[in-house]
Amino acid sequence: MEASTRSDNADPAELARFGALAHRWWDPQSDLFGPLHRINPLRVEWIERVAGPLAGRRVLDVGCGGGILAESLASLGASVTGIDLSEKSLAVAKLHRLESGINVDYRAVSAEALAAEQPGAFDVVTCMEMLEHVPDPASIVDACARLARPGGWLLFSTLNRNPKSYLLAILGAEYVLNLLPRGTHDWSRFVRPAELAAFARRAGADLVEMIGLVYNPLTRTFRLARNDVDVNYLAAFRRHD
Repeated sequence: MEASTRSDNADPAELARFGALAHRWWDPQSDLFGPLHRINPLRVEWIERVAGPLAGRRVLDVGCGGGILAESLASLGASVTGIDLSEKSLAVAKLHRLESGINVDYRAVSAEALAAEQPGAFDVVTCMEMLEHVPDPASIVDACARLARPGGWLLFSTLNRNPKSYLLAILGAEYVLNLLPRGTHDWSRFVRPAELAAFARRAGADLVEMIGLVYNPLTRTFRLARNDVDVNYLAAFRRHD
């Protein structure tokens, strides 16, 4: 497949919505970003288990937002670059970097544009909770693969598209339990595991692991579950040598 260099793979409405709430990125009680704080330790643990220790490795976080994951990965000794197209979110990330003292290189650039600029530059590329917010997720996956070195890791998390995910992630999370603001997600943009695997395969990466992220409304906690990728899931791929 011909490599894409597009830099407009973003929904202006999504950027505006996240930009308007950017000041809440580091508020663990925020309706929109609070769940990210709760699942972040699970994401970090999974990333290191799958990809190995991050100390001394070059890591790219695509769609880094306010830097929640990027800072956590940098605190493990990785050299982290975080990219996003929301200037307001990046401004918050840079401000928090000053407060935390954790060094992350933040850039306002698309994955596609950076892939044209720095192909094969990273040992690990993460793209968490982003694919379901962009017009062309296949283009993001392709760019992530081009950004990873041969043998490098591509790590994604996103939402499955099926009746159960509509019931739980849209009706349940946004309208019944009020875990997220209404309108946070567009169910038609959710990505089925088979679709994600096909995107990665066409981009030259093989599936290594897929695992679910399950929410318990009674305990208000998240956990990883190997046998349940019906709603939220994480997927690890490795670029061909």
